[in-house]
Amino acid sequence: MKGISTRVAGTIAIASLAAANPAPTPVQVEARAASGTATSLPTVTVSGNAFWAGSSRFYIRGLDYQPGGSSDAADPLADKSICGRDIPYFQKLGINTIRVYTVDNSANHDDCMNALAAAGIYVALDVNTPKYSINRDNPGPSYNPTYLQSIFATMEEFSKYTNTLLFFNGNEVINNPNNTNTAPYVKAVGRDMKTYRVSRGLRPIPIGYSAADVDTNRYQTALYFNCGTDDERSDFFAFNDYSLCDPDSYTGSQWAQKVQQYGNYSLPLFMSEYGCIQNKRTFSYVKNIYSDMTPVYSGGMVYEYSEEGNNYGLVTISGSSVQTNDQFAALATQLSQNPAPTGNGGAKTASVTANACPTDSSEWQLTAFSSDSLPALPSGAAKFMSQGAGTGPGLKGDGSQDAPGGSSATATPGSGSATAQVSGASATSSKGAASSMHSAVPMGYSGVWTVGIVVMSSLFGALLL
Repeated sequence: MKGISTRVAGTIAIASLAAANPAPTPVQVEARAASGTATSLPTVTVSGNAFWAGSSRFYIRGLDYQPGGSSDAADPLADKSICGRDIPYFQKLGINTIRVYTVDNSANHDDCMNALAAAGIYVALDVNTPKYSINRDNPGPSYNPTYLQSIFATMEEFSKYTNTLLFFNGNEVINNPNNTNTAPYVKAVGRDMKTYRVSRGLRPIPIGYSAADVDTNRYQTALYFNCGTDDERSDFFAFNDYSLCDPDSYTGSQWAQKVQQYGNYSLPLFMSEYGCIQNKRTFSYVKNIYSDMTPVYSGGMVYEYSEEGNNYGLVTISGSSVQTNDQFAALATQLSQNPAPTGNGGAKTASVTANACPTDSSEWQLTAFSSDSLPALPSGAAKFMSQGAGTGPGLKGDGSQDAPGGSSATATPGSGSATAQVSGASATSSKGAASSMHSAVPMGYSGVWTVGIVVMSSLFGALLL
């Protein structure tokens, strides 16, 4: 996690729509929420290597939002007292997107999602939770019908809201050179989500992966999620990237190098986490995100809204009280002074095309799979495509990692179809990385709760969990 993006005095930073669509004031938001009136936001779609709201380029100007952190896996979108407390601060920052890492798919989210929409704010949502996720230490058994039912139930719950911006099918599952064997399972989840989206007639909300910035295999990871058939490829690709720290210059930085490296990448790219804390955070590089980087990147989200004992927080929360800090003010200033550009920002508007899959190497090994094959849909999961997922298990369910029906190494070369070959190996798994406590470094869900080691600035290939 990590996050926040901003602009002052309640102006919505929804790309070039901003000038024509001034954000409602907190009073107007409260009035709309009280009236129970649902608010629609422009549908955001993918075309070329960018996001679009209608004919206008859409840039993510956001923050990562999980009050309580990983040690308190609560759903902030299921409690209107929580989201109602925080939305005015989102407006002061001027953001247009929040990333939420954990939601309860058995709960109702109307109040918060409508209030966020009324404030002009979209939601980027992780579909995994601590109990329902891919186990990076033993991915096959954890890829099972119980897990997929939870994922699909989350899609059903949030697809009805116009301000659901996108779904993350995984976060930093690949976080080392030696666990790239998890990649086929994460990619298979994205394939299954896309199949479910079509089979159930859900709104085509973009689906993609949030990657750790591991310098040895980040480029191969990006290529892998953009190779294969259309139903297997991601709709976008994102990085958790802390490699540029104040007061370092953008020129010559890894950010500048990545703009060059990914210049021909055909999917939308953005930073799902950014905001190095090695030195005092002034967010001077925000100007680069919305100028130099726009031909390749579609913005990003700052880590993170609330202080969770790691010094990344922009505010400190105590009950219903919120106290902002200097970083909050710095980000608000930078976003206010650096609006999203008009026009297409240099985006490629041509049709999205697949790249070649990465070749095997010491840093990229899929083990039981070739570069163009994926795990078959587990037997028992195909029924969800026609019958629907039903009610989700929520945050208090029994969990999925030891559930039966997990995948064996059986692969389906070049096929993302829900009717592809299936396998039903029994599931016995050892738990992945064990800690569920929020550490002093950023973390998200790779499938299981994990505590990572962050190698900051001097080692730009940081592992950020």
